[in-house]
Amino acid sequence: MSELEFVSHGESQTEAVGRAIGLAGRAGDVVALVGELGAGKTRLVKGVAAGLGVKNRQDVRSPTFVLIREHAGRLRLFHVDAYRLGGAGELNSLGFEEILSQGGLTVVEWADHVADGLPVDRLTLHLAITGLRSRKVNLGGGGGQSRALMERVREEWAKPDQEE
Repeated sequence: MSELEFVSHGESQTEAVGRAIGLAGRAGDVVALVGELGAGKTRLVKGVAAGLGVKNRQDVRSPTFVLIREHAGRLRLFHVDAYRLGGAGELNSLGFEEILSQGGLTVVEWADHVADGLPVDRLTLHLAITGLRSRKVNLGGGGGQSRALMERVREEWAKPDQEE
């Protein structure tokens, strides 16, 4: 499987896609989020946090000004916002390689701003606004680990308690 698509008809469904990623995530997974302002990137990260069992999910908000937030759950969630970064060099100056070595799940919003600094083996999600509340979410894997994550996400989504 090289691509997977979800259609979200509201914030709860966007969060459900993220929750499936959090449930399926393993140490070292990197998730890159691409989409325009308001596409649901941070909402999706809230779902990832839920899937990872982060207790204080209300603390999951866009790290636009602090750039990186860390949350404790089944795995540590590293939430990076690259909107204000000028490229891969600035991402690396934040200690991104060290973050990746810590065995958590790393999610990068605005990943297209720092694509050259991200691992090739990453799960990339393109979120597109298709209506007032609807979104199309396309997932693509760039290597063996990310394709395995995508397959686990598909399996999580197929469980009866998930919705599309």
